[in-house]
Amino acid sequence: MALTGLQIQKLLPKTNCKECGSNTCLAFAMKLAAKKAELSLCPYASEEAKEVLGAASEPPVKGIALGRDKSLKIGEETVLYRHEKTFVNQTAFAINLDDTVSDEEREETLGKIKNYLLERVGEMIRIDMVSISHKSIGWESFVTLAKRAYEVTQLPLVLNSRDVEALKAAAVAVYGSGSVLACGTPETAGQLVAAAKENGHALAVTAADLNQLVELTAGLKQEGFNDIVLHFQTHSLAEQFQTVSIARRAALKDNYKPLGYPHLTFLKAGADYLEESLIAVTEICKYGGICVLSGFDAAQLAALMTLRLNIYTDPQKPIQVEPKLYPIGEPGAESPVFITTNFSLTYFIVSGEIENSGVSAWLLVPECEGMSVLTAWAAGKFSGAVIGKFAKEIALNDQVRTRKIVIPGHVAQISGELEEAMPGWSVLVGPQDASDLESFIKARL
Repeated sequence: MALTGLQIQKLLPKTNCKECGSNTCLAFAMKLAAKKAELSLCPYASEEAKEVLGAASEPPVKGIALGRDKSLKIGEETVLYRHEKTFVNQTAFAINLDDTVSDEEREETLGKIKNYLLERVGEMIRIDMVSISHKSIGWESFVTLAKRAYEVTQLPLVLNSRDVEALKAAAVAVYGSGSVLACGTPETAGQLVAAAKENGHALAVTAADLNQLVELTAGLKQEGFNDIVLHFQTHSLAEQFQTVSIARRAALKDNYKPLGYPHLTFLKAGADYLEESLIAVTEICKYGGICVLSGFDAAQLAALMTLRLNIYTDPQKPIQVEPKLYPIGEPGAESPVFITTNFSLTYFIVSGEIENSGVSAWLLVPECEGMSVLTAWAAGKFSGAVIGKFAKEIALNDQVRTRKIVIPGHVAQISGELEEAMPGWSVLVGPQDASDLESFIKARL
């Protein structure tokens, strides 16, 4: 049974030292109860507390850190449904390469993976991993490709082979890359644990059914190895959906540790393009840890990564841009100044329309907690006083010589207040819709 915050507080030192990052031991205890912190953050926790709270404070889905700098994280989820709170560590995408490809194709694909970059509402999105599949006779080509893939991309790998010796050799070849060895079975997992431990990798494990998989993960954890990724052996999208849902519900609702790990899915090479995309979409929405795509397709990646960005955006915290004065084009001291909120979508729409008009300008973006124009105004975050204070803080008067500022038409009522807050400035009321900015600029500016 999960412990409450008050029960956990009784086991803490009660010094309120704040070294854990919380103001009081009670606040820290509440975070432990909500699975938002780990006991290791408390430097004065007793051995009794560690013994009692160690397992209780673990997230229901084990977090796995991958990559040389351990920056790619999967797992650590605490909810079944995004709207309950938020999903945290997004599904990692890996692009598969077979070790039978030609040198030319290998280099071309690795170059595409390395250089892929998708910009979306201010977010720079890249490919997370490379999957190396063992298809050749012998394992020299497999190891060579793994080493080359890591040299070129510096991304963690999914090393996929049924040959234990091949996986051991590849694990050594990419030592310290924070990769995943896939997949250990009940017969081979024991042999692969040492290779994973010694070379700093995680181990994906698989079995014919959930019962065998549970026995396998429980045994590995008991032996002291817990950097585990699950690979379910399923034969249809419906079966996969059902299996991952059962595992996640058992981990979250029943705190069932043997299934409390992120999972790995391989999309079959040669599958129908739409079918593969549908499976990948399901992985994004339903708990995928690592999703291995059968090949590089920029159009497919753009669609999947845009969806992933939407699903893994905190529904309680909109995507925001940094509050500051942004140059649009190549503005000078006499260029006009526009203003909008720091909600990413609003910022990119407004800046895009200004840019399309062909006029260089400044865009003033105050802190509005990621709200849209009307919402921020209604919440008191986009008033004349707030904007005037922000303009003073960034020394707007020293950065530009113009004294005209354009506000959104939806908040025309703040014009008088803004002129009072910004002495010497003339406020122009712009259009209500950003799409009308181009005609407004040509007619008024």
